[in-house]
Amino acid sequence: MRLRVKICGLTTPDTLAAALDAGADMIGLVFHPKSPRYAALPLASRLADQARGRADIVALTVDMPPAALREVCAATRPDWVQLHGRESVAGAAQAREISGAKILKAIGVATRDDLAPIAAFHAAGALPLIDAKPPKDAEYPGGHGKPFDWTILAGLSPSVPFILSGGLTPENVGDAIRTVRALGLRLEGVDVSSGVESAPGVKDAARIRAFVAASRAAG
Repeated sequence: MRLRVKICGLTTPDTLAAALDAGADMIGLVFHPKSPRYAALPLASRLADQARGRADIVALTVDMPPAALREVCAATRPDWVQLHGRESVAGAAQAREISGAKILKAIGVATRDDLAPIAAFHAAGALPLIDAKPPKDAEYPGGHGKPFDWTILAGLSPSVPFILSGGLTPENVGDAIRTVRALGLRLEGVDVSSGVESAPGVKDAARIRAFVAASRAAG
């Protein structure tokens, strides 16, 4: 299976076009108002229509109430819903039922102990997205541009597929892919947000292209 490349936090038609033209497999739209990558529904709906049929659409939510999730899904018809908050396994099942979409569950890690919840979400049918644990005072849970020590993933079961995130850039994604693959793990994709930006929330088309190219070269 080809390594999936996800570009998250897109907010403009031009940068979305750059991601699609570069060959991104998944594009992420952020529905957390505190994020600098937040896309309000009218914009998100237009971006989703632009991407439909060319890449999987991922709606990133953070502890979103059911009614709001229904509204997001009606407007964007995502292929995936990414849960990036403190959602439980039962919450992931509820999100799948509400959305009719596949579920990505982001799990922030800093030590091997943080890997513990991953198996339960996988068993419940969610695809884990392993991210760097955010700073304690962070206003939003992802996109902080800080990688974690990839070797701690040696504590993960080799039967569990996952997407790797957290501080990835065009410069380090190749090393990340090679490091994780050397551990014998089921790496299915890589995810980037701040690593392809010129400022918080401002995507850079050249860095998007470079990230996709570097991922393909290593993957």
